[in-house]
Amino acid sequence: MVRSSIKMAFNSVFSNKLRSFLTMLGIIIGVVALVVLVSITTSATSTITDTISEISTNSITVTITDDKDNPLKLSDMDDIAALDDVAAVAPSAVSSANVKNGSDTETMKLTGTTASYQVVNGTELASGRFLKSADVDNHSNVAVINADTARDILGVYNTQQAIGKTISLNEMPYTVIGVIKQSDTTVMLGSSYEAYIPFTSLERLATTVRDISSFSVAPKSDAVSDRAQQEVDEYLLDRFSNDSDAFTVINMKVIADTLSKVTDVMALMLGGIAAISLLVGGIGIMNIMLVSVTERTKEIGIRKAIGATEGSIMLQFLIEALVICLIGAVIGLVISGIIIAAINAFTEYSFWLNPTVCVVASVFSIGIGLLFGLYPAKKAAGKDPIEALHYAG
Repeated sequence: MVRSSIKMAFNSVFSNKLRSFLTMLGIIIGVVALVVLVSITTSATSTITDTISEISTNSITVTITDDKDNPLKLSDMDDIAALDDVAAVAPSAVSSANVKNGSDTETMKLTGTTASYQVVNGTELASGRFLKSADVDNHSNVAVINADTARDILGVYNTQQAIGKTISLNEMPYTVIGVIKQSDTTVMLGSSYEAYIPFTSLERLATTVRDISSFSVAPKSDAVSDRAQQEVDEYLLDRFSNDSDAFTVINMKVIADTLSKVTDVMALMLGGIAAISLLVGGIGIMNIMLVSVTERTKEIGIRKAIGATEGSIMLQFLIEALVICLIGAVIGLVISGIIIAAINAFTEYSFWLNPTVCVVASVFSIGIGLLFGLYPAKKAAGKDPIEALHYAG
């Protein structure tokens, strides 16, 4: 009985192709809106989360805005590192320098820091090593560069070949000791020239860098991140006369958690808005099914006259509503895939279909078919066979 009902449902759908397509249109638009909007949101969230993870979610960044004529020095970093819940501390001073690229001169971003920077920020190396404490203590002219610098400035594509070569920063020679691993984020942002050098070397190279105005802290674990932040706050308040406006503390873990909550709410909101389109599509299905019931009144009467039960009549019309919704959902998923592929092809961003959303959209479409197909099916099943046979509409 079910097999014959499915066969009759497909025959009914394909015998009125245009009407069936127009009926499906609401479901198709709803599925496309739901799948594309939520997939883009979740993809963007994943990308942003990965970017924050590259910066390190387990880090606390401090910026000094008013040192009260009592600036932080490298020795103070050891005091902060000795706090109970702090694992490592790394200062970072940013400046720029001219770097020779053949006969041309390029501008390079310089970050003066210490050996702890790699631990705090989770910096990955493609080749070589990062800075060591001896490099900082000896004011060594060594540099850890990024892949763009190795390729464009040194002319090497194998990062290992860059190790030991010399680059000229403000006409001072620096030996390359390491190359930073290139991430997907830096690829998207385009070429840039960066180098990490000992903080003490930057003090000599850039006259504007003397004191520590920014540093990052790695707590011993995510569980004690809040306590580590509190300890740093207390240390700085004691240092700067209890003036909380003298510094700014940013906990990356808090930002990541907040961002995750915001994007989850956004995905739910966009999904809810898109789901309204599916409900509208369901109303269209109910309308066309009611028309179909009226058109096929005599057919219903004949089937009842030869022994068809109310259950079989109801099942037939319910299956027809489900078939319309399922075909609409499949077409919607195909169109969604094409839209996502087109966005990826014509933009620099990378999005993907969210499998969970695809399943939810399909199940929701089935639910719409059952919900809005139930009343027309009951109406068809409840028709009196005598009146149906005499119907002349």
